[in-house]
Amino acid sequence: MKISIVTSSYNSAGTLRSTIEGVLAQDYDDYELIIQDGGSTDGTLELIEEFSPRLGDRLKLESCPDEGIYDGFNRGCRRATGDVVGILNSDDFFTRNDILSTIARTFNQHPDVDAVYADVHYVSPKDPKRIVRYYSSKKFTPERMRMGYIPAHPTFYLRRECLEKYGYYDLDYKVAADFEFLLRLIYLNRIKIFYVEEDWVTMRIGGATTKGLESHYRIMKDHIRAFHKHGIPFNPFIYFWRYVEKLREFR
Repeated sequence: MKISIVTSSYNSAGTLRSTIEGVLAQDYDDYELIIQDGGSTDGTLELIEEFSPRLGDRLKLESCPDEGIYDGFNRGCRRATGDVVGILNSDDFFTRNDILSTIARTFNQHPDVDAVYADVHYVSPKDPKRIVRYYSSKKFTPERMRMGYIPAHPTFYLRRECLEKYGYYDLDYKVAADFEFLLRLIYLNRIKIFYVEEDWVTMRIGGATTKGLESHYRIMKDHIRAFHKHGIPFNPFIYFWRYVEKLREFR
């Protein structure tokens, strides 16, 4: 089973090294790393080129202006040739060296499954060993999407034919296109998903969706727009309960 890992980058020289090193450390070789760069000027491209000899033809790099991270995801996903496709952000990295083999094994053991997913943990950008928050996807159900919950997006690996059937990220959503994307797949089209109770990805606090109150407000607006677009009733009491539950994730 070939796995496509899509990374959207832009001036990511400060973090992308650990992302690529985490991919190279995997004990599974049947993958491609698709880096969709938005035209970086900070040394990102030179950093990627440094790894080119080790990645060989598994590296698929394209650098050109884009419309942001989700446009980068779309461009990268459209270039994917793997059996399954997943996203690895340019400031995130795999928690262990057996993540890709676990993903492949899970799909092989469950051939009727469309997507697999797991947990992530967040760390301080200055000290990657200091855990700030743990996000478990264990309690996720399609019904909990009405509260704004989704499986941990950087752990979500989807069969490519399913991606092509139901479409890519909607660029009308600036900070929560991942929510609308998963809402469309899981809640509306009821693809078959499978949860693995493991920690797959380490995320640095401070990314596009973890930048404080303003970010949460923009995410909420995108969530409400997605509910309205797909005719899903929005109940503010149900939705805001997730912020109470979220407090338990911090350490």
